[in-house]
Amino acid sequence: MSTLTATNKGAATRDAILEQAYGIACSAGLEGLSIGPLAAAVGMSKSGVFAHFGSREDLQLAVLDMAGQRFAGYVLLPALQQPRGLVRLRAIVNAWFDWSRHTDGGCVLLGAVSEYDDRPGPLRDWVVEQQKRWRQVLGHAVQLAIDTGDLGADTDTEQLAFEIYGLALIVHHDAGLFGFDAATERGRRAFERLIRSYASSPTA
Repeated sequence: MSTLTATNKGAATRDAILEQAYGIACSAGLEGLSIGPLAAAVGMSKSGVFAHFGSREDLQLAVLDMAGQRFAGYVLLPALQQPRGLVRLRAIVNAWFDWSRHTDGGCVLLGAVSEYDDRPGPLRDWVVEQQKRWRQVLGHAVQLAIDTGDLGADTDTEQLAFEIYGLALIVHHDAGLFGFDAATERGRRAFERLIRSYASSPTA
């Protein structure tokens, strides 16, 4: 077997482990990840899994990386194709609401906030940093809407980002309990009302 073939096979195996681990984390949380059941699910030994991830924590961090990449790919990247301003901000929010429909069992990122908000260590550090970056992304999108005149010049970017985040949380909360369509409809209505309160003019 050539070195390239072995490398590709190793990468494919690692990806298969991560995919299975991500599915478990969606439903059981990152703390629900256990090497034994995961190894059995992918048809490997525990030592085989450890060959790709040196520890359970390394595996959990890799799952968080995967979750972050998937979230950005679904929510942020398509929105960046939209014009700067309220159009782009609305695209981010709509995709964020829609994300709850594509996270079987739950969102790994939101679940990790609850799991590690009071547990110091590398996992909490990762979650805090990811959440900070996402708030910055939202704040930047808000600032662009201010720059284009869609939102009032006195808009507090951090405050509006905070309020938008609150809407996303209730949408994801209600989507699982009361149904996705009802939750997103209420979320979009709430977002439009919120934006009107910050608009630079009544027709913005």
